[in-house]
Amino acid sequence: MLVPDVVLDRSSPVPLYYQVATRMEQLIDQGELPAGSRLENEIELADRLGVSRPTMRRAIQYLVERGMLVRKRGVGTQVVHPKVRRPVELTSLHDDLAQSGQEPRTEVRSFTVEPLTDHIADLMGLAAGTAATHVERLRFAGGEPLALMTNIVPADVLSLSVEALTDHGLYDLLRAAGRVPRMARQVVGARAATAAEARLLGEPSGTPVLTMTRTAWDAGGQAVEYGSHIYRASRYSFELTLTSA
Repeated sequence: MLVPDVVLDRSSPVPLYYQVATRMEQLIDQGELPAGSRLENEIELADRLGVSRPTMRRAIQYLVERGMLVRKRGVGTQVVHPKVRRPVELTSLHDDLAQSGQEPRTEVRSFTVEPLTDHIADLMGLAAGTAATHVERLRFAGGEPLALMTNIVPADVLSLSVEALTDHGLYDLLRAAGRVPRMARQVVGARAATAAEARLLGEPSGTPVLTMTRTAWDAGGQAVEYGSHIYRASRYSFELTLTSA
């Protein structure tokens, strides 16, 4: 598939490979380079876009590392599903997917009401043994599994049901109940998936996954939820905006 012409600013301090890569990334995000399409080879692309072959190769490698392209022996370079890039803010995955047009769908795998363990109670600032709803959900985006999520909500904060969690995001339900999360402590990490996690996420056993744990409080300082989530690293990334003082 022909990549549309890329306008380059050769007087800019931004490297040419990065200008090419970011424009191609936009085309993939916008669907102009759809998933599954095969690109021209590096030599043809470099000649047509007016850059050197090393510059073109570096741009493609950047997109491979970002999970936007994949190289296949005997096939060439293909576009894959773009990653879900989620800003590290106090929002829910359901909200972020819906706003980006990713068509979220939820499968509730378990739903129980049981006492908080000492560890989780300590994180939430609650008494051990406090009754809470424990939920495990598999979240899909665009028909593909994206995240396996465990959430714990104190029973006196919100009355939940499988039906409500299937149709709505947890933060939607908290907001509707007047328990809006206002502050959170969040930790992002990575590890290898277990065999069971990999199977649910459609990945090989041991594949890398991103992890996130979050404890959130409302404006009154009441803990409203604890979450422990894992995400497919091949389809997901956290995005931060940094500023200097």
